[in-house]
Amino acid sequence: MITLHDYWRSTASYRVRITLGLAGLEWQSNLINLVEGEQSTQAHLARNPQGLVPVLEIDGQSFTQSMAIIEYLNETRSLSLLPDEPVGRAKARALAYAIAMDLHPVCNLRVAKYAVGQSNGAITMEGWMQAHIAPALEAFEAMLEGGNYCYGDRLSLADICLVPQLYNAHRWGVSLDALPKISRIEAHLATIPAFAAAHPDQSPH
Repeated sequence: MITLHDYWRSTASYRVRITLGLAGLEWQSNLINLVEGEQSTQAHLARNPQGLVPVLEIDGQSFTQSMAIIEYLNETRSLSLLPDEPVGRAKARALAYAIAMDLHPVCNLRVAKYAVGQSNGAITMEGWMQAHIAPALEAFEAMLEGGNYCYGDRLSLADICLVPQLYNAHRWGVSLDALPKISRIEAHLATIPAFAAAHPDQSPH
């Protein structure tokens, strides 16, 4: 049985849930409650010394880091999440990384909590999230060509990274009203079963 050690609100875990769904795989979920600090338990640190989620147990192996997991699933399950040509792959990856490597790290729960805690009340969690998410999505909007997907005319790694971050945006009150390209992509991807099933609201938390 495939096991995903995840947390329902973790955007990194959300990406992997989407990809598992796209691959048509069945898996069992082991909840690692980040709010209660379960990521720091000895049991979880044995799975991932970084104390992060997700961790995916599949094919007799244990994998960490959502982007590496997604690329593994893409390669082993023939998901075609990247364009065939080098230019297209680089552009799709650039969009994905803009979310996963630039925006996501500063919105990580432990980073945001530390910033808020050290601010002596000058920064709120909501203020921190809005200050980082809003401009990042504005830049992402400018990078998009238009259409129902982030790059080209088919699903890619970029779409898998975008949707969980939009969940985070909605959660923290970031408006998408001025982002028509992103809004169109979000509406389209919501019709794809793997995206709908992976939504945090579907998790038995």
